[in-house]
Amino acid sequence: MNCFHLIGKLLKETDWEIISLDRLDFSGNLNRLHDLMQDFTPEDRSRVKIVYHDLKSAINPLISADIGRVDYVLHLAAGSHVDRSIEYPMEFVMDNVVWTCNILDYVRGLNRLERFVYFSTDGVFGPAPEGVNYEENDRYNSTNPYSASKAGGEELAVAFENTYGLPIYITHTMNVFGERQTPEKFIPLCIKKVMHDETVTIHADATKTQAGSRFYVHARDVADALLFLLQNNPQLEPDYGNAKCRKFNIVGKEEVDNLSLAKMIASAQGKIGISLHWIVLTILEILIVYTKLLIHIPTKHKSELGQSFMI
Repeated sequence: MNCFHLIGKLLKETDWEIISLDRLDFSGNLNRLHDLMQDFTPEDRSRVKIVYHDLKSAINPLISADIGRVDYVLHLAAGSHVDRSIEYPMEFVMDNVVWTCNILDYVRGLNRLERFVYFSTDGVFGPAPEGVNYEENDRYNSTNPYSASKAGGEELAVAFENTYGLPIYITHTMNVFGERQTPEKFIPLCIKKVMHDETVTIHADATKTQAGSRFYVHARDVADALLFLLQNNPQLEPDYGNAKCRKFNIVGKEEVDNLSLAKMIASAQGKIGISLHWIVLTILEILIVYTKLLIHIPTKHKSELGQSFMI
């Protein structure tokens, strides 16, 4: 979903040639790209090339030749379903750690690389205690295999900058939403369940009085932020310990709890007060600690990038 909006952004605002490296599974398919291409001229469409490859395998010379010359690499590929990561943790180690190592190993052999961006998640920080606002370089406390695998990918990116001198940025985003999002995510799942008069599950704290909340950010805003990073190349002072790998939080401006969001979705369908059925489950009841309240302040995104986004 992020790639769909990012490709559209790059086609509209740059003259770059775009290579999409994808294994084309359930979360990435050519139908989305086909729909997007209808908005562009044949000349613009010709700037997009799809290369099929599963990054669990190294990028071999044949795939590398098919890709061609590369100036920027944006690594957005990831397994991101938290519930599934709890049931199948090794699948996420393969997708998010092995994938990342393979593409990093590929880019360290490139001669003209200007920037590698690793697309991570706010989930690496874990639940924020009341009154605590996490910043980009705060300690990590992953609460599920998904976020742990993303943290592992991050550390590989940091290590490749420190070891090989690669020009790397790392971004953290909170919950991204937008058109053509996979139906397992909360917003499209909620839309479907409200449409069919099914029960919507709302994750909450142990008291069942506080619904989980998020700073939702639209995929178009994420695409804006990524292009801004590439075009402006913000230079930040090294952090404590002389850490060189720059990190940026990309989050929405407005916090929304999921019960209020479900009611907004029901209202948009004309069903509020008529057929919105919902049940509140605690973290322990669904065995997912991930859904506790997370609060993150995008310090560098505000001060260095000079941008903020609203749902």
